[in-house]
Amino acid sequence: MTARRDRFAVITDAAIELVAELGMRGLTHRAVDARAGLPLGSTSAYFRTRKALVEAVVRRLVDLDRADLEATELPVELFDRMRRAEATKLAEAAGQADATGLPDGAGLPDGTGLPDGAGLADGAGLPDAAEPADGVAGGAGAGPAVPPVGGGPLGPPELDQLARGIAGVLDRWLTTGRTRTLARYACLLEATHHPELREILAHGVVFRAQARALLAQTGAADPERGGSHFVAYVDGLLFDRLVGAGSLSAPPPGSEQSRQDLYQAVRTVLFALAGAGASEIGAPDTGKP
Repeated sequence: MTARRDRFAVITDAAIELVAELGMRGLTHRAVDARAGLPLGSTSAYFRTRKALVEAVVRRLVDLDRADLEATELPVELFDRMRRAEATKLAEAAGQADATGLPDGAGLPDGTGLPDGAGLADGAGLPDAAEPADGVAGGAGAGPAVPPVGGGPLGPPELDQLARGIAGVLDRWLTTGRTRTLARYACLLEATHHPELREILAHGVVFRAQARALLAQTGAADPERGGSHFVAYVDGLLFDRLVGAGSLSAPPPGSEQSRQDLYQAVRTVLFALAGAGASEIGAPDTGKP
C-alpha cells in the first residue's frame, strides 16, 4: 500500500508540473512517464484513461493544499468551530441522501462519490477539508444551509488573526505553491469543456459551508450569501495576483510587503461581511510597533 501511494505521488506530482508548465494539452501518459523518470507505460498502468489521470491530479492537489492549510497558524477555536460546521454539513447532506434514496455518501467529500482525500482549497485559507473549486476557493453552488456552530461570537481579534492566516496561505500559493495553483486553475478550465469532469467543482461545497458558519458566528446579517461571497473574493484575489493585472503592480510574492498587502485586502472584506462598524474594524495591524 505504501509503495502504491508513493508511486501515486510521484506520478501526480509530475503531472501537476506538466499542467502548470504546458497547460492541459501537455498532460499525456507518455509525458508524465518521462517527467517522472518512469518506464514507458507506468502512468497508464495506474490511470487507464486521461479522465482518470486528471481526477488523480485533482485529488493530489487537494491533499497538498490541505496539508498547507493545516500548517497555517489560526486560532484553535476557529479550527474547532469550522470542523464542527463541517461535521454538521456532512450530517445534513447524508440525511438528505438517505431521504432521497441516493447511495450512502453520494456527492459528499471525504466519503464516497468523490476521490478519497477530497476535502479544500481552493484558496481562502480556511483549515481542514478545504477543497479546490471555482479555482481555489469556490464550489458548485452554495450548498445546504448550515446552522451556527457552538461557541460565543467571533470578534475583531479573531477575525484579524484569521485574515492574517489567510494572507499567509495566499502568499505561499503564489510562491512555493505557485505550480499547484496554476495546475488547479487549468484543471477547472478543463472541466468547463468536459462535463464528465465537472464533479471536481463539488469539492468547494464544504469550504463555502465553513465560511458561512464562520460569518454566522460574527453576527453577520446574511452569512449564507456572505460566506459564498467571501470565498469568491479570496479566489479572485489569488487569481488576480497570480495571472491577472494585479501581478503587474502588487508587491513581489514572498515578501513581507506582499503578505501585508494581502492581509489588508482579506481583512477589509472579512470585516465588511461580518458587519463590523468602523469603530470595531479599526486600523489593520501593520506589524510595526
